[in-house]
Amino acid sequence: MIKASVVGGSGFIGGELLRLLLDHPDVSVTGASSVRYVGRAVHYRQPHLYGLTKLRYCNVADMPPSDVIFVATPPGAAVGLLPELESRARVIIDLSPDARIYEQARYEKYYGPHPRWELTAGFVAGLPELHRAELATADRIAVPGCMATAGILALSPPASRGMIKGSIWVTGLTGSSGGGAAPTVGNAHSIRSGAMRVYAALGHRHEAEIAQATGLEVHMSAIGVEAVRGVQVICHAELVTGVTRRDVWNAYRDQYAGEPFVRLIGQRGIYSLPEPKILVGSNFCDLGFEIDEQAGCLTVVAALDNLVKGAAGNAIQCFNIRMSLPERQGLRFPGLHPV
Repeated sequence: MIKASVVGGSGFIGGELLRLLLDHPDVSVTGASSVRYVGRAVHYRQPHLYGLTKLRYCNVADMPPSDVIFVATPPGAAVGLLPELESRARVIIDLSPDARIYEQARYEKYYGPHPRWELTAGFVAGLPELHRAELATADRIAVPGCMATAGILALSPPASRGMIKGSIWVTGLTGSSGGGAAPTVGNAHSIRSGAMRVYAALGHRHEAEIAQATGLEVHMSAIGVEAVRGVQVICHAELVTGVTRRDVWNAYRDQYAGEPFVRLIGQRGIYSLPEPKILVGSNFCDLGFEIDEQAGCLTVVAALDNLVKGAAGNAIQCFNIRMSLPERQGLRFPGLHPV
């Protein structure tokens, strides 16, 4: 069995990592850390895991050696722990933003001063659809953000084939779990319920990752909607003259043929474009598009569960690749309908 530990196991992403890892046939979960809940049973913060593990939260300094450590901490915390974590495990999979962005100036534009930029070298982007070969031998992996993952997967096929010109405009819609488990005024039920709140009219942080991965100029807005889980990203682009619907369809089909967790949606009816609700709990990212050939306009829609394909599930997909395991291992749950 492969030994795995989770740093930041009391948050929403940490809980999702524990849920998936505890059910993974090749994994033994040996540790879960928390700053605030040391000594408490894991199910104190993750009630859905009651009876499934006897783990208690510990300090990072007390975590046992593992083969892999997953890190789910706020911005700026993970990289400072890196030297200590690498003494406890060979493979580090970081779900924080600390090592996602390759240029310090770009990172600091969106997140502020970086505490230890010199420690971010050597990380591979944790997106299997674009970096599978590098992930197979990577000991440092940085998993993208949830809306960044959706946006990158949505735009990569036409962008990589030179089909898009000009700026991209991206709108991300996200449920309340995207704000994390820590209580805030903005995520209080009395404020959030019934709301569709634009909390980033321009310059959402994830535009940096989408621009970095696609080479496009990206402008991103974000809206909080009345859902708990789920992300839907809508991308508007101008096509190069002469690009047809068939060209765009072939770009998506060719790039994602055989991908285990990317699905192209092209059916008629109420699910003609990707819907986050039916993806809850699954590691799928669904993609669909509409095109106006005469006007040269392309709209791409991507949907995923922000805590699974947008975070923990994507991290475990990377882990499976790194450990030479079947890529679907521990990630076969298809989602629920209706829910």
